[in-house]
Amino acid sequence: MSCAGLIVNDGKELAVETADRIESRLEHAGWEVVRVSSAGGMVGFANPDQHLRMLGYAACVPANFNREMSLAFVLGGDGTVLSAARQTAPVAVPMLTVNTGHMGFLAETHLDYLDSALDQVIAGRWSVEERSMVVVSVLRGDQRRWEVLCLNEMALHREPLTSMCHFEIAIGRHAPVDISADGIILSTPTGSTAYALSAGGPVITPDCPVLQLTPIAPHSLASRALVFSDSEPVTVFPATPERLMMVVDGSAGCYVWPEDRVLIRRSDEPARFIRLQDHEFFRVLGEKLGWGLPHVAKPALPD
Repeated sequence: MSCAGLIVNDGKELAVETADRIESRLEHAGWEVVRVSSAGGMVGFANPDQHLRMLGYAACVPANFNREMSLAFVLGGDGTVLSAARQTAPVAVPMLTVNTGHMGFLAETHLDYLDSALDQVIAGRWSVEERSMVVVSVLRGDQRRWEVLCLNEMALHREPLTSMCHFEIAIGRHAPVDISADGIILSTPTGSTAYALSAGGPVITPDCPVLQLTPIAPHSLASRALVFSDSEPVTVFPATPERLMMVVDGSAGCYVWPEDRVLIRRSDEPARFIRLQDHEFFRVLGEKLGWGLPHVAKPALPD
């Protein structure tokens, strides 16, 4: 018997109603369905004085999810998808993302096409695209204080954001660099179209094996976004006497103290996205962000 997961943003009525519809259809087709809340992937914000995530990033995986599952339907917006990636990646379960939110940049299908999507899933007519993730760990000496998987980005800054911070950053075998800025963003190619793009970073196609370091409002005009191989681990040493705030994918975070360091490394487990049709990245950029569309004032070519 085939088994499917349902990861639902149960705070949204539309997502819950859609989940009921999918569950009924799959069970009628003879599938086993395991339903969980997307809240399990929302790590939340740690108390400044507590150690959190001592079990490592795999602690987000639901107890009844395993590598034998065929796929997991994810119902919600992009935030739900980011949370669901933490719940599925460690056990290699591919996600079929159904947008019941707003932007839906990471969505594969929408409610208008749900019936045909279910037909394809039941018939097994789909492929899988892998997206790289990183493991973000907060270390103090030999102790791991906090750890989580990240699909988009890790942002590190002060409270409030509009205060200068100082960082020493070591990227693999390269010489350490010093950056003074309101904060820094370390993003994956998938995250290059999110916070990093707003901070002036480039768009990176998802198949590039790289990471991107982007300063937020840097003190020096010479401090610009840097793209480098994702085989290089990154260690960030805060050089600011006050505690800093770290936010991962907008739904996880903790405080980072001067005696801590943040280690970012490529995860061995990528996020897996189910594709029901050709997923052309430039077309998605055009549809969601208006990138590369013809300018309204573009002159017509002569005959």
